[in-house]
Amino acid sequence: MRQYQDMVFSTAVRLVNDESLAEDIAQETFIKAHEHFEMLSSSQAAGGWLKTVATRLGINHLQRYRRRWRFFSEIRAGDESEGDGSREVEFAAPDTFFAGIDAAERAELVQDSLARLPEHQRVPLVLYHFEGLSYDEISRALRVSLAKVKTDILRGRAALSRILVPASAGRRDGAA
Repeated sequence: MRQYQDMVFSTAVRLVNDESLAEDIAQETFIKAHEHFEMLSSSQAAGGWLKTVATRLGINHLQRYRRRWRFFSEIRAGDESEGDGSREVEFAAPDTFFAGIDAAERAELVQDSLARLPEHQRVPLVLYHFEGLSYDEISRALRVSLAKVKTDILRGRAALSRILVPASAGRRDGAA
């Protein structure tokens, strides 16, 4: 547990954007690990199994929460964020984007910036870039269309760059 607790917690907190909820998800993940202790104790893939369980538990929470509040927050005629999904653009930062910022500061900056994104953009970005899921896997996991996943990732990358550019410039200026 000690070996994987940080990884499990960071996976959960990136998805749900709430540290106390992420602690609950991490705890539930390790309860499931305890239930499968015989299999995991001799497996070299225990870390991957734990990360997958934490990811699924985070997604399950988000889906339950979304359904519960959909009536109040998501009722609208059509979803303008679905688009046609035809543009796939990788988030690319210039070589100088994080110049002068060490790895710990960079990780904190990205984590803080991710937390500022709306859930419908943050979750697909985390699943794609941090968890390595494909667009199809994300679409199935979140039970949304492939076009919506592509559009949300594209818009999330754009929003993330708008947040990161001024933030990283401020850190570089502050350090100089």
